[in-house]
Amino acid sequence: MNTYQPEGMYLSHIENHEFLSSRVGLEKAMEKQKILEAVALLCDSDFNLHFDLGGITGIMPREEVMYTQDGEEIKDIAVLTRVGKPVCFKIIGFSVGANNTIEAILSRRAAQRECMLHYISTLVAGDVVPAVVTHLENFGAFVDIGCGIISLLSIDSISVSRISHPRVRFMPGDKILAVVKNIDEYGRIYMTHRELLGTWEENAVLFSPGQTVAGVVRSIENYGVFVELTPNLAGLAELKEGVEINQSAAVYIKSIIPEKMKIKLIIIDSHMSTTQNKPIKYFVDAKTTTHIDRWCYSPACSSRVIESVFV
Repeated sequence: MNTYQPEGMYLSHIENHEFLSSRVGLEKAMEKQKILEAVALLCDSDFNLHFDLGGITGIMPREEVMYTQDGEEIKDIAVLTRVGKPVCFKIIGFSVGANNTIEAILSRRAAQRECMLHYISTLVAGDVVPAVVTHLENFGAFVDIGCGIISLLSIDSISVSRISHPRVRFMPGDKILAVVKNIDEYGRIYMTHRELLGTWEENAVLFSPGQTVAGVVRSIENYGVFVELTPNLAGLAELKEGVEINQSAAVYIKSIIPEKMKIKLIIIDSHMSTTQNKPIKYFVDAKTTTHIDRWCYSPACSSRVIESVFV
C-alpha cells in the first residue's frame, strides 16, 4: 500500500485535522514524523510559504520547499506555484515569531526525501500507482506520484484512441491511476495510462451492430473519420460534410470485426458540445491490482498484436 500519496490525496481529512487542530497535535506530529498537508496561503518577499495550522502560523522556508539533488537550486517559480494548493510537509521545529507568537517550521523537502527513499525508489515498471494531474502540455500530462514528486505521462500513453491534447481526458487536479512505464538512467519515472482502460474486446463488448451510440470525432483522414466510442476504442466512418474534430457525433454501428480490430460506423449527426470530460472508467480494481507484467490490447483472433510488456 502506498503511504506516500500525491499532494491532495494524502491523510484522511479527520486524521490530518486532528494533528493540525492544536499545538499539542503539531508537536505530536513532529515527534511521530508524520507527513501532513495544508494549503499554502501566501509567499512572502523572501520566498517563504505561509500556512494557517489551526490558528498557529506555519512557515516553510524557501530551502525547504522542494527536495533537490546536491547542487541543484530551487527556482522561484517552484515556490510561487505552491500558493493556493495543497502542500505536504513534516514539522521540523518551532520558533518565536512576531509579537512572541509561536510558529511551526515546515519542510516539504523532508517529506519528499522520505517519499523518495521509501516509496519512489522502490517502484518498478508495471507498478500501478495513484496520481494527481498537476498541469497539461501539448505533449502530455504532468502527474504527482507522491508528495509532490512529478512524472510525465506522454500524450500517446494516455489512451489507445488518439487525442489532440491531454485536456480532452484530464483537468489539473484530477485524481487518476497510472502505470510506471519505465525509469531512465537518471532515475526519472515515466508513466502510462492506457493499459488501465481495457482491451479491445473489453471495450467492444459494450456495443452491438445495429445500435446508434454517442461518440467523439478524433481525427479526419482522406479515407474516413475516426470516431471514439470509448477512450480505448474507435471506429471508422465514411467522410461526411460538416464534421469537425472534437465534435460529438451520433453514429450507427454497421459491423464489429474482432479479427481486424475494426468497427465500421455511419455518422448520423455531429455537433460541437460543451459537455465536460466523462469520468474515467478503469478496468482494474485499484485495491487489488498493484502491478501488471504484460497487457495485450488486441484479441487472440487478430494477427496484429498490440501489447505492453513491463520489464
